Amino acid sequence: MRHGCQPAADPVAQYGEPPRHESRAAAVQTSPQKLRPAIVVGALGVVFGDIGTSPIYTIQTVFNPKDPHPVPISTENVYGVVSLIFWSVMIVVTLTYVSLVMRADNHGEGGIMALITLVGRWAKERGAAKRRTAKALSALGIFGAALFFGDSMITPAISVLSAVEGVKVIQPHMEAWIVPITAVIIVTLFSVQRRGTATVGRFFGPVMMVWFTALGVLGMKAIVDHPAILKALSPLYAGEFLIGHFHYAFSSLAAIVLAITGAEALYADMGHFGHRAIAIGWLALVLPGCVLSYFGQGALLLSNASAVNAPFFLLTPGWARLPMVLLATAATVIASQAVITGAFSVASQAAQLGYLPRLRITHTSASRMGQIYVPWINGMLAVAVLTLVFAFRSSAALAFAFGMAVTGTITITTTLFLFYARTCWHAPLWLIVPGAILLLSVDLMFLAANLTKLVHGAWLPLLIGLAAFTVMTTWQRGREIVTRARKEAEGPLREFVDSLADHDPPYARVPGTAIFLDRGKETAPLAMRANVEHNHVLHDHVVIMAIHTLPVPRVPDAERTEVDALGYARDGIVHLTAYFGYMETPNVPATLRLLDPDETEGKIAIDGASYYLSKLELTTGSEPTMAAWRKRLFIATSYITADAAEYFRLPLDRTVVMGSRIAV
Repeated sequence: MRHGCQPAADPVAQYGEPPRHESRAAAVQTSPQKLRPAIVVGALGVVFGDIGTSPIYTIQTVFNPKDPHPVPISTENVYGVVSLIFWSVMIVVTLTYVSLVMRADNHGEGGIMALITLVGRWAKERGAAKRRTAKALSALGIFGAALFFGDSMITPAISVLSAVEGVKVIQPHMEAWIVPITAVIIVTLFSVQRRGTATVGRFFGPVMMVWFTALGVLGMKAIVDHPAILKALSPLYAGEFLIGHFHYAFSSLAAIVLAITGAEALYADMGHFGHRAIAIGWLALVLPGCVLSYFGQGALLLSNASAVNAPFFLLTPGWARLPMVLLATAATVIASQAVITGAFSVASQAAQLGYLPRLRITHTSASRMGQIYVPWINGMLAVAVLTLVFAFRSSAALAFAFGMAVTGTITITTTLFLFYARTCWHAPLWLIVPGAILLLSVDLMFLAANLTKLVHGAWLPLLIGLAAFTVMTTWQRGREIVTRARKEAEGPLREFVDSLADHDPPYARVPGTAIFLDRGKETAPLAMRANVEHNHVLHDHVVIMAIHTLPVPRVPDAERTEVDALGYARDGIVHLTAYFGYMETPNVPATLRLLDPDETEGKIAIDGASYYLSKLELTTGSEPTMAAWRKRLFIATSYITADAAEYFRLPLDRTVVMGSRIAV
């Protein structure tokens, strides 16, 4: 394991700063997972669906006559477009993501939130100026993550719509059924997410193997008929197209970018399968299949310009078009899976970093930490995707909106990676500067081209991204305010225990055991302080318990707990820290049964113990900490926080929730 801080998911800390325990995690870290063929197949079924279905609509969109800046169909333009697609895929996906960015992982997790964590970890060890730089880059990264949520909403809508629209090629009278069929498919897709990405990947993986094989075979057949299209492998054709026909070639980049949509999902989904599995799947099957399809469609257009309305489906022989529509529909469902699982990863990491509240997360694999299911995100995405389907009703209407979120996220990810490579990997300037010029020039050209489509739909992902960015930064700012107020209200734990020992007369002790759950060991639980100050009593046996989740699947019982007497050997008050792996659901009563009575100053009466939780009631205060509307947004967002008593398996009939009011 690499050195550095792994964010720990602390379900008790509803609004406080989550503690970090990288050293403990290192002590119980499991060995790296051996790469098996099944993992690569699973990656094919989860990770590559988005980028693997881009051949369905990319070239069709470039030559769409309804585009505000249409590209005329001609031999010269076909060569130029195919060449631009090929080199865009090679530079952005193969070079930037697969070869470079995916090497920057946070304990195996990828995605833009992982980059934010890595940059923040570097800045924490530097001076104030470096921390300000990291803070600015983190804000940029959060906006990139917010744009990815927009991509997660648009991708399922446009992907499934584009595939189902293939029925028009076979039976034009079926057009009225496209939207209802799409809606049924999307509802089914989101309903199976709870089964986990491993299960979904096992089912989808073989389907995607057939899909990419079909792409390659059909593309190869057309290339054999018109081998001249292979001249587009030369970057000269891409350059000549851009320079010689800049007035519409530049605008065409907003459609060509569709060929690289899904690159950001490869990185976001890295925690599900690992870098090696994704790299092998991309180089061995996905890249060859997609490239052959693009060149095959270009070859078809050289011989039949009228095929421009549906070059992908017309590449298929007439007898195979219905099976191809069905296969494309299955593939686009899988395309949606790639961004959905990516959204789960981004949301989980955002919660760990304090940009979202604690969400209920289900880990669905004992071998991969990143394989998770987040019910709240799943439901939110399902509603958003269905709304887009019924509002836009066609893939063409969504195409202009699609590229904006992708190019924004890619540009921000590249920027953060270059900064990280220079500061943390100490890459030399002679390598960083040319790399930045090449990679960012490509990214910024795509971004600028998509801005020309702003009034034609590109505003949608920007609006979604801005809304998500506002929620995340508001939550992060609100947590800082509440953390300060809570720490002040709680006070240092050691001082509180000292005051209990020095109190004259001593506090009355009542029979029984009280378990106070807290965020860590630095401050006193609000529930315990309130019980002492208002009831003037202490239980005979008091356990202050903090729970931390480590980046390992399971923690052995021998490593489960740490007990601290807090300076007084026989006062009946101890602090207990319990560690759990990410595959384990914390069970507080079961953990207490593991304790040695000698460590806890006597045997804990588990069956009769009372459990105390501290709950904060947030209100809007008069202090100018945030704008009034942001205070209300922060309080509204707090309502989606997962319930702690249920999560910790506490007996509800012996659980006391004591509230405390804090003004934001």
